[in-house]
Amino acid sequence: MSASQKILESIQVDEFSATPKYLQLSNSIVKGIQAGLIVKGDMMPSINEVSFEFDISRVTAEKGYNHLKSIGVLGSVPGKGYFIKSTEYTQTLKVFLLFNKLSPHKKIIYDSFVETLGAQAAIDFYIYNNDFGLFKRLIEQRKEEYTHYVIIPHFIEGEEKAYEVINTLPKDHLIILDKIIPRISGDFGAVYQNFERDIYTSLEKAGEELARYETLNLIFPENSYAPREIIDGFIKFCQNYAFNYRIISSIQHELISENQAYINIMEDDLVLLIEKIMAQSLVLGQQVGIISYNETPLKRLILNGLTTISTDFKAMGKKAAELILTNSKEHIENPFYLTLRCSL
Repeated sequence: MSASQKILESIQVDEFSATPKYLQLSNSIVKGIQAGLIVKGDMMPSINEVSFEFDISRVTAEKGYNHLKSIGVLGSVPGKGYFIKSTEYTQTLKVFLLFNKLSPHKKIIYDSFVETLGAQAAIDFYIYNNDFGLFKRLIEQRKEEYTHYVIIPHFIEGEEKAYEVINTLPKDHLIILDKIIPRISGDFGAVYQNFERDIYTSLEKAGEELARYETLNLIFPENSYAPREIIDGFIKFCQNYAFNYRIISSIQHELISENQAYINIMEDDLVLLIEKIMAQSLVLGQQVGIISYNETPLKRLILNGLTTISTDFKAMGKKAAELILTNSKEHIENPFYLTLRCSL
């Protein structure tokens, strides 16, 4: 068997993985080197061969090769192609990363996590779309052992059973992100939000601006993965500070009126809420107010800026990576901020 064919057999591209395919390609090569299957001097298959064999674009295959060149694994000879230049590079960390969904703010967590870990980590990244059944299958059917497991546990249904699945993982290699669910045993690391306290303290800081509105409305869909502690903190604030309040399960048929402030949790509800406000020609920040959950770059620009309450997603990704790098089992409460803009 030629070296090129041997390398092709070492490459694995998982269509169900959210890990960028160019990284799956480069991680496979490094893994093959560490296993002794690929040796110094081996000629690589051409970019066109890799593109055809794994049904990926030529641009993706080339990006994978360029990444391997940047870390010193590959060299190239004009007219001949790529070859294994060095087998000294190792990836000491193998991370199973499991997110409930991929959204703009989850991407911030991912990018910060990957950047902080650096090239020494191979990351298998999966999305389970808040589906407990898929979450369970991905954990049970993982193909290999990992040095670390990093999980964001949010579910539309089945959360009460999630601890049973998570408890099958080695706790000294486990990091829980965003939300700590009850009954996870053992000593594990975590970077989490205090959902009840975070919304309460943020609304306190916005008290002067909120005082101009008659009623505060929390848009919280019934079939939502969002933590119920958000509702608890919202109600506690409104009761303690004598605000009229409502919990709105669906914005679809809601009549938007003056002197109302709205707090949206889900991005789809924000779009519909803005459409309704614009349709009635209400002045945002004067006749009606909006506070949106989760800061994203776009919210700085929409309608001259939307007020947000949000955890620091970049800090969450960075701290999760640091827990791995320091082998820490610390539980860290992630910072949470109110950013006042024109919408309130």
